[in-house]
Amino acid sequence: MPSLFDPIQLRELTIKNRIFLAPMCQYQCEERDGVPNDWHLVHYGARATGGFGLIIAEATGVLPEGRITPWCAGLWNTSQQNAWARVVEFVHSQGAAMAVQLQHAGRKGSTYREFGVDGKSGSVPVADGGWPTIGPSAIAFPGLAEPREATTEDLAEVVAAFAAAAQRADAAGFDAVELHAAHGYLLFQFLSPLSNQRTDGYGGSLANRARLLLEVADAVRAVWLAGKPLLVRISATEWIDGGFTLDEAAEVARMLGEHGVDFVDVSTGGNAPAKITIGPGYQVGAAKAVRAGGLPVSAVGLITDPAQAQQILDSGEVDVIALARVALREPSWPYRAAAELGQADRLAYPPSYQRGRWPLS
Repeated sequence: MPSLFDPIQLRELTIKNRIFLAPMCQYQCEERDGVPNDWHLVHYGARATGGFGLIIAEATGVLPEGRITPWCAGLWNTSQQNAWARVVEFVHSQGAAMAVQLQHAGRKGSTYREFGVDGKSGSVPVADGGWPTIGPSAIAFPGLAEPREATTEDLAEVVAAFAAAAQRADAAGFDAVELHAAHGYLLFQFLSPLSNQRTDGYGGSLANRARLLLEVADAVRAVWLAGKPLLVRISATEWIDGGFTLDEAAEVARMLGEHGVDFVDVSTGGNAPAKITIGPGYQVGAAKAVRAGGLPVSAVGLITDPAQAQQILDSGEVDVIALARVALREPSWPYRAAAELGQADRLAYPPSYQRGRWPLS
């Protein structure tokens, strides 16, 4: 079975270990222009010096109205591209690879950031810098403004925007692109029968509900260099009767493999309030189910202990461990993991950090 510290090959990209930084929104574009700044350089740079194999940047809007909040990062113009290039260059200098998660928030867009601004929450009014949202159907996410049902012209614009953002990602030096089709954002809104009640070619059957995601994958693959991997993040279940299911997720993974996708980053939930039983590694079973679709997968979700992470890999159910909240509080988790698992020689510390090697003397 692979070690956490064994490399993984995706197309022509060799990632030095199987510890990925999961994409986590930072909401730190204070100018509301989508341009990453010093916060992003330090945040991602710290995880690169901390030993992560692949850094996946946060949900990054392909259009201004594709952002979750006005404070989210974007990749729809050259200023954003150039700012991301600075971050990618530093991450590469530390021996890590870097991906960007491209996204359109759909009906969950135009919201206040989760840590609050003057105590406000919910949808940001247009007068305060928000925007009207679109969705597969005119069904609101609870507590947010009702979206407009997207027209086929809207969807064509979304597909083109993903492709254009992928071209900018390549120009910025990113090693991989991840499409965000999870957590109730636009691409997942189409996958779910709870949010997608269309009667045209984008609604009804699973093939129709997956159509937008596959169109985006095709458009991105067409402009993304053949040697660079394409990832998709998916919510494998909604934890709700009548919602998107594990079996459907495995079938979508199979479809994605036929459309040039190389890897599935597996999560769950986010499209509607649900009762979820949370515990250590609670989403590993979902990742295993998606892996049946034929693509390598990562698992995320309360994986915090190095031995636990290695045991999950040893089970053969997943190929990669992705860390989220634990990585916020412990940017150098991979170094501790290597020491605790008796593989401290598998990771090279930055020279300036040699004095702080695990285990401490």
